Amino acid sequence: MCGIVGFMDKRDRPSFPIGRILLSMLEALARRGPDGAGLALLRESHARNVWHVRVSLNGGELDFKTIEPLGRTDQDAAARQGETIRFSFTPNPGVTVAQLETALELSHGRAHVVCIGERLDLVKQVGSPKALEATYGISSWNGPLAIGHTRMSTESKIDLDHSQPFWAHGLADLASVHNGHITNYHTLRRHYEQKNVRFTTDNDSEVIGVYLRDRLERGRSLIDAMSDSLDDLDGSFNYLVASPQGLGFVRDRHGFKPLMVAETDDFVAVATEEQALRQALPGEYRVTERSPGLAFFYPTSVRALA
Repeated sequence: MCGIVGFMDKRDRPSFPIGRILLSMLEALARRGPDGAGLALLRESHARNVWHVRVSLNGGELDFKTIEPLGRTDQDAAARQGETIRFSFTPNPGVTVAQLETALELSHGRAHVVCIGERLDLVKQVGSPKALEATYGISSWNGPLAIGHTRMSTESKIDLDHSQPFWAHGLADLASVHNGHITNYHTLRRHYEQKNVRFTTDNDSEVIGVYLRDRLERGRSLIDAMSDSLDDLDGSFNYLVASPQGLGFVRDRHGFKPLMVAETDDFVAVATEEQALRQALPGEYRVTERSPGLAFFYPTSVRALA
């Protein structure tokens, strides 16, 4: 019974106060998920080929020497918040996101990479949206696009790593949130593990990012990959995707899980319940529940889908 929310400013303003809106939406759905809360935000990119990295330390310390062969780390600007540390990294030519992730997690056994990207920042933790705000001050975050999640754990453990959103490991600037249950998760996981894909949690939601990454690497566009998932993922589920290209959602063919959408000339907003939209976004606008079996994508611009 988790809650998911998403918002995109159609004017693509990097100074838009999206954190305040997402926090209000999450607070409206807090009763749906007392076990965790999280937010993934796309900020403005100030420099090409500079990755912003957030790592969950899980009680340890990060040894930056392990990633020195891969590029340059701005250690002076590294910021520790809650159980995570965030820093900027300029990769050497040819270095991949997956190589950096592996090196970071080898730096000490309990480290877990939360996200990597030129624009993506992602925070999550155990507890309520108010607790997330107390740790990270998300209400002050600005950006044109964000997704969020409140979690009720039904199968996997309750900790930071199993909370959502999930970054699509090995793929920069792509994150997802999920409500529901992917019933063929174990089959999909075995399939990908046989291809040497490493899973970092036991949460079925993690397979969405793995699946999308696989489809993209096969040459599919993001919207095509989302459409493919309607056939390849079983169960009753909705999920949202945040990328520099735009905001997307998928609603399975059964339609058991609610998903409400509001669209105006200025914004697109998506939430599990209409009250989350009304609480965060006063004014006159129409809210609809989209049809089951639908993958839909709102691009940040016409060129975004090229």
